[in-house]
Amino acid sequence: MVASQLPLFFEHIESELDQVPNELRRLFHGRGHHWPGLEQLTCDWLQGQMIVNLFKEVDETFLSELKDGLIKLTNLSCWLEKQGSCIVIQHRYAEGAPSEVLIGELNTRPVVEENGLKYQLDIGRNQNFGLFLDMRLGRDWVKERAEGKNVLNLFAYTCGFSVAAVEGGADKVVNVDMAKSSLSKGRENHKLNEHDSRKVNYLGHDIFKSWGKIKKMGQYDLIIIDPPSFQKGSFALTKDYKKILRRLPDLLTEGGEVLACVNSPVVHSEFLIDSMKEEAPSLSFQYRLDNPPEFIDTDPEASLKALVFK
Repeated sequence: MVASQLPLFFEHIESELDQVPNELRRLFHGRGHHWPGLEQLTCDWLQGQMIVNLFKEVDETFLSELKDGLIKLTNLSCWLEKQGSCIVIQHRYAEGAPSEVLIGELNTRPVVEENGLKYQLDIGRNQNFGLFLDMRLGRDWVKERAEGKNVLNLFAYTCGFSVAAVEGGADKVVNVDMAKSSLSKGRENHKLNEHDSRKVNYLGHDIFKSWGKIKKMGQYDLIIIDPPSFQKGSFALTKDYKKILRRLPDLLTEGGEVLACVNSPVVHSEFLIDSMKEEAPSLSFQYRLDNPPEFIDTDPEASLKALVFK
């Protein structure tokens, strides 16, 4: 990355801070290659805490100028008006993704809001803090069409889609993820929003070994598939996604919808569309959801793909 481009970063951060709502948001998305020389830099706003991520090791000049600029940022009116309290630099390229607190004291477990819903985050211990910000409009989409529906949330992680679905009036949500610790955080998220726990089910199992249990709890009016691009020993996207798609006709109610997602820069929308034609031809592609405008990307196919099938 190029230190001479950092003034653009700070100019953009200041502009975004001036207008950001009192919610968590991405302020700067260098990963979309819209900002030459800053491709491995992102910045997230967690309602008072600023998390700056470096995805590639940088030289001392870049790091020093980045830190100096962030410290100066705390003297600006936008920082004071938004009640900024902490700035953290997370070195995502390094083993364990170590975090460096630059300003203030880090609250590692803040409760934040998105579109009126509360989420418990966990900062600094893992690469991801508990909610994927580029999926904001996907959660809104689920909330808007969940009323009265049975929802299946595959690769549920911390149950962000589940929270949106129950808030939108879903009758039942089944969350499936082999990471029981993530599902436990999902339970916390539902409690934070005072949801009826009887509407929510959690299956801490390997999806590919649990189709019987999943089917027993269905059929489903809405199925969400949001897998990792790769999970060692459990999921390889291009190989395993099709195994899920071929199960959909048995799980989906007549007229039901599927939100199928891919977040690998090398796997394009056509992979999902063609695979669905091959594995579940009764379902047809309807449209792709927009990504949040702050996640600007020079190549739309390199960014999050969230496709609706029916």
